[in-house]
Amino acid sequence: MKLTVCQIIPTLVQGGAEKQMSLLAMHLDRQLFDSRVVALSHSGPWETPLRKAGVPVHVVGKNWKSDPRALLRLTAMLRDIKPHIVQTWLFAANSYGRSAAARSGVPVIIASERCVDPWKSGWQGWIDRWMLRHTRCMTTNSSAVADFYAQRGLPRDLFQVIPNAVTVPVGSLARVDLFRRLNLPERKYVVAAVGRLWPQKGYPDLLWAAELLRVALRDVWVIILGDGPQRNYLQRLRDDYGCQDAVRFVGHRADASELLSAVDLVWNGSLYEGQSNTIMEAMAAGVPVLATDIPGNRDLVVHRQTGYLYPLGDVNQLIRWSAELLQNPQLRSSMGRHSVQRVEQHFSLERMVSAYSELYQRLAAGS
Repeated sequence: MKLTVCQIIPTLVQGGAEKQMSLLAMHLDRQLFDSRVVALSHSGPWETPLRKAGVPVHVVGKNWKSDPRALLRLTAMLRDIKPHIVQTWLFAANSYGRSAAARSGVPVIIASERCVDPWKSGWQGWIDRWMLRHTRCMTTNSSAVADFYAQRGLPRDLFQVIPNAVTVPVGSLARVDLFRRLNLPERKYVVAAVGRLWPQKGYPDLLWAAELLRVALRDVWVIILGDGPQRNYLQRLRDDYGCQDAVRFVGHRADASELLSAVDLVWNGSLYEGQSNTIMEAMAAGVPVLATDIPGNRDLVVHRQTGYLYPLGDVNQLIRWSAELLQNPQLRSSMGRHSVQRVEQHFSLERMVSAYSELYQRLAAGS
């Protein structure tokens, strides 16, 4: 029997969870699964590839943090779709989606936590625990996330760890094309940081590191790809540090993964993570990553083999290892090869889709 699987997520913007959910929905075996996607609040760029892949997309139109009418519309939508399995992603969808799925009699309800979330308040933790009564399984991308939630009262054995997926690109962008696309004069060294411009990502440390690297090597660009609520603040901080000649904020780029293939190093300064898609994309492109030594990053970067893990806040160590790698192309190349091998062995799209397929079939058989 073909199983109808409905994925519920807050939006279809270009975030990490949205990407993983969309890859999963588009690549589940059509002979075994009928995939549907529901965006709780609004759509986004992922709607187009989902529809092109033949995956129906529905938008509920939730407008407020507490929106009872959205819950009613979602419940009615699920009664119409009649899914065998509902999987919800991120806090809002985990809350509304599980409630609506239970109300509409969905046999198997799965929730998904994608990140270590220290921002959650007491009432949000209470909702997470309350919704366990409607939950057959919790999926996550990292053991660090499962451990975080176990410390906050969610049963550790309820979690199924399925790592994120990334595809290894065919070929890479020439360095000259990187400079052309970003309208930058050519320089010898290029370092990139990618992610939303907000406190979690630790950009103040990276900007100070950029200033130290500029002083040490001179002929360097540090490009920051992404946008977010801290952009103006971080641009002012860059100017205060005096590294405006070395750092460029280039905003959100649809070609970010291509640009990464043409840089020398990727920095990740996150204060906390689940499993960074940016780190995985850099590794898939054969680029060494220097990342904070935190849970989540440790699942990806093999210290001294595919990159370096530096102590959180230790900008001096980040700079020492960055300068070493930038001036040693043979070491960069070796780390890049090991990075690609690690991605192919542990984080392939086929591996991720197969793990979810097996989980869905096992839970449906026991429903």
